[in-house]
Amino acid sequence: MSLTIVLLFLVPLLATAGGQGEGEPASQNSDSPSTDTSDEAVLPPTLTYQQTPEVDVREDGEFRIVATTTQAGDITRILTAEVDDLVMTPLMGAGVDPHLYKPTEADISAMNRADLIVYSGLHLEGQFDRVLQALGERDTVIYALASPVKRQGFIIGSFDESGGRGSDDPHFWFDPRNWQVTVRDYAELLSETDPDNAAIYESNAEEYVGQLGLLYDWADMAMRSVPGTQRYLVTSHDGFQYFGAAFGWRMAAIQGISTEDEAGVGDIQKTVDFVIENEIPVLFVESSIPPNTIEAVLEAIRAAGHETRVGVREMYGDAMGEVGAFGGTYVGMIATNVLTVIQSFQEADVDVTIPEWPAELSPAPPEALRTY
Repeated sequence: MSLTIVLLFLVPLLATAGGQGEGEPASQNSDSPSTDTSDEAVLPPTLTYQQTPEVDVREDGEFRIVATTTQAGDITRILTAEVDDLVMTPLMGAGVDPHLYKPTEADISAMNRADLIVYSGLHLEGQFDRVLQALGERDTVIYALASPVKRQGFIIGSFDESGGRGSDDPHFWFDPRNWQVTVRDYAELLSETDPDNAAIYESNAEEYVGQLGLLYDWADMAMRSVPGTQRYLVTSHDGFQYFGAAFGWRMAAIQGISTEDEAGVGDIQKTVDFVIENEIPVLFVESSIPPNTIEAVLEAIRAAGHETRVGVREMYGDAMGEVGAFGGTYVGMIATNVLTVIQSFQEADVDVTIPEWPAELSPAPPEALRTY
């Protein structure tokens, strides 16, 4: 049976598959209303890239890369800019939830032709595992963006109420320092895989790492302008632990790490009690998740005689915005989330500071976003 047939045969089975892949170190806040407590022992083996690829990725003249998530597509575009005869195929579009996304036959066909498949890892793409395992048995180079962050010990783990270790939090990119680690490592892989263009990959990575440093400094100054006692970020699912840890915030989420988890009445009530007890003025909705659970919490808070509000706009969670838009870039995703948080607290009469945007950092937020 050909590999293509095998992969197509796997599509109906993907609903039961679990994805696998690989910052400043941080621990999860135990105040979070919901956590993921899945058992690491039952997870499939880690998929990592081949350290010294032995396949000629340009055997037919083109270097074909498939990127699963919007973040994977963006980082690939940046690192491969100015490289000739390179084709990058993104699989997921703006606002698509990677936890729930199932690869289509077209996706599998693209992966079957690819020289390099780049995915996020740590169970984010929950339906891709069997396809990636099958492709890992041939010469296709498979790379998890989380791998270097995991190796360096900057991954946040989840814990159940008894203190037992659960699955790793896959949202590592929300700390720009983690993304710097990934940029350097991914550029090294590209250089090893396509050595004729190594100088371009390395130059692009060096420039981008500098940009990410400027982004982190700007975001850190903005987020820490909110008084420490009010730095709580309440969201639909537990996807912002790294974002909070990076900038000194505590997190609270209704659902667990994966959006496959369903919020129950107890989760909602626990969040309601948490918001009221801590006098949290703002709740945040994510672009890739329906607002139902946040709306339920909001209604319950108001029914209890208290008042809060939703953020001034949706936050980018597991997916970025449209390619070509500010929020369709990693820099734009982080900056939009920071501005959304700060402006929302400003609307709630909290004294905050929005720093001037660094002149060297690109792209810059559109005027409508900065002057909300």
